[in-house]
Amino acid sequence: MAQPEIKKIDLELPQAAQKSGQQSRKASSKQPNNEGLIPLLARAVREVEASAQRGKTTPLNRTKFQVIALLMRDERSRAKTDPELSDADRAETLKRLDGIASILAKTAARDTSLITLLEPDAPVNEAARKFRRKLLETAGHDVPEEEPMAPVVEVIVPPELAERQVVPPTVIARQRSNPFLAPDLTPVAPPRPVVRLSNWELLGPLFKSFEQGAGGKAASMSLPEAAPIDRFAPKDQELMPHQARFVESVKRGHRSFLLADEPGLGKTAQSVIAASVADAYPLLVVVPNVVKMNWAREVQRWTPQRRPTVIQGDGENLDAFADVFIVNYEILDRHLSWISKMGFRGMVVDEAHMIKNLQSQRSKNVLTIANRIRKDTPGGRPLLIALTGTPLINDVDDFRAIWRFLGWTDETKPTAQLMDRLEDTGLTPADPGFYAAARESVIDMGIVRRKKIDVAADLPDKRVVDLPVELDDDLGRSIREAEEELGRKMLARYNRALAGRLGAEMSTDALIRMVAHQELEESGPAKTGTNVFTMVRKIGQAKAGLAADYAAQLARSVGKVVFFAKHIDVMDTAENLLAERGLRTVSIRGDQTSELRQSQIDAFNNDPDVSVVVCSLTAAGVGVNLQASSNVVLAELSWTDAEQTQAIDRVHRIGQEEPVTAWRIVAANTVDSKIAELIDGKAGLAARALDGNDAAINDGDSVQLEALIHLLKRAIASS
Repeated sequence: MAQPEIKKIDLELPQAAQKSGQQSRKASSKQPNNEGLIPLLARAVREVEASAQRGKTTPLNRTKFQVIALLMRDERSRAKTDPELSDADRAETLKRLDGIASILAKTAARDTSLITLLEPDAPVNEAARKFRRKLLETAGHDVPEEEPMAPVVEVIVPPELAERQVVPPTVIARQRSNPFLAPDLTPVAPPRPVVRLSNWELLGPLFKSFEQGAGGKAASMSLPEAAPIDRFAPKDQELMPHQARFVESVKRGHRSFLLADEPGLGKTAQSVIAASVADAYPLLVVVPNVVKMNWAREVQRWTPQRRPTVIQGDGENLDAFADVFIVNYEILDRHLSWISKMGFRGMVVDEAHMIKNLQSQRSKNVLTIANRIRKDTPGGRPLLIALTGTPLINDVDDFRAIWRFLGWTDETKPTAQLMDRLEDTGLTPADPGFYAAARESVIDMGIVRRKKIDVAADLPDKRVVDLPVELDDDLGRSIREAEEELGRKMLARYNRALAGRLGAEMSTDALIRMVAHQELEESGPAKTGTNVFTMVRKIGQAKAGLAADYAAQLARSVGKVVFFAKHIDVMDTAENLLAERGLRTVSIRGDQTSELRQSQIDAFNNDPDVSVVVCSLTAAGVGVNLQASSNVVLAELSWTDAEQTQAIDRVHRIGQEEPVTAWRIVAANTVDSKIAELIDGKAGLAARALDGNDAAINDGDSVQLEALIHLLKRAIASS
């Protein structure tokens, strides 16, 4: 496979820029057309445009995109106010800057993730500052020396969260009983100098190495053989071989893991025993709210000598002298202050794909705590485990937050341990063998990925079966009318853009993508009116009765059924219809307490009179064991393949004895069918990046955006 073109940071100026700079060192603000800053920006923006045309823009070209936009704004302001420019020169300068702005717009329409870099408050990193300085110096500008950066002051609790902080009374008691953290007397090894890779941008190539796949080789580190006798599990419990090998790796000293086993292979048990083997107490576990009680049970089951405590609300009932502290993402922000001072020796983040958005407060909270735990743990090697069976949702860039949590990378580069591994390869991104070697280097940092077919051969098969349903009533007709209305709305915007300047400057596909992105930006699950979210919700409402009726038939013929939906009204409709059919149901919803939710799960698994559990796709799609059933009804489609897989794997997991079938209800002749097709197309991302398959490279667009593109293209074809 041809390797993408990679350049060193110190050679990142456009071609001929050095020569142009030498000729214009003494240039004034009034410069010929082929000298000064604008020609450099024009060359640089063409390189960024070419990168976007080849696929997802690399981090290096993202930096260039941002710098070009910033300098273009500065030049535009200067041109408008410079008294030395004649009216003709001013008009010519603004025209050339408009050309650069147009290319930036087309590039952002092709790769919509670039739009955030145009925001006024978008952060400017060190690489961007260096590139900006180099462009200005080459253009002949006098650039003052930058002042040394002030020391970074670690902020655990951001100002906006300060008033929300709580300190449970028992935490104060524990702090008083032991007010000091143990001193860290571990000798600090001198950092190894970076020689071969010192001037290379590396995060982009590292992500690219996973996107390319590995010709059939799974992304899983080599694990030691397990001891012949299981000495880790308590009496009457037994680890499976794949679980025991993971624990053995912890016993031999490995301390950071992306444990990405397929859902249902017992990642919770592996983490609980790993903490015991590593003596990583007190241990902090951050989880979705739905699985807090289950985590407490698993701690008691696999390490009965350890005490778990579940943090609820403000922590009034918290046992601060416990060994394992379990907290959900939603309330973590109010406990940052005392958690940062507790002296945790380990941290587990369950369903770690939930922190993939680095700009979210959830992600910032997790990363802040992880950094503090690394600093406070003797030797700087706490036990850090990211658990997720679906680490990639839309793009390999989803790895970014998880790698930072584990301490493998920071904002701009690999950290010391990974950098040492990359140096040991003896390669740079310009060498053809770098990508395979870099991928292995990251994997050896602690990626563990096992598939059910490989480590649980006795686990029965699973399959997804689409059941097309015709919506031929009034609601069905209104859905088709809503699709046509949305298509017409986007078509009008498309025609306006086509008739304007953008129509002459952008390709048809780029213009369609831009219009669809604008529509998506203006939409949202909470918005009213006709948009892709309200339309899909209306489809779910229309399918609710049909899906519930099918679930009732299954329950009568094959036994217990798990029913998944996204919206509360769809769940309500299903429960009412199932009750009319004489079937007893329980429900798992997002607004339940942990105790109530666990009682509903127990009733479904243990009470033979309970026929159907009606589940929220978001509240029950992770960390829940519903293996009393082998049939799943998906009444509404998710927006990602990962979410769909997680839901099905509440049933298809260790302990399941029957083949699992997921019945996916799809509304025929609506956008629902297209969404189902798009979801299936997204499944190739994890197969390529983690399992080594040669699945097609995913373009990274969301299902929502692609669904809108589909509707707009259909409207254009019909116009």
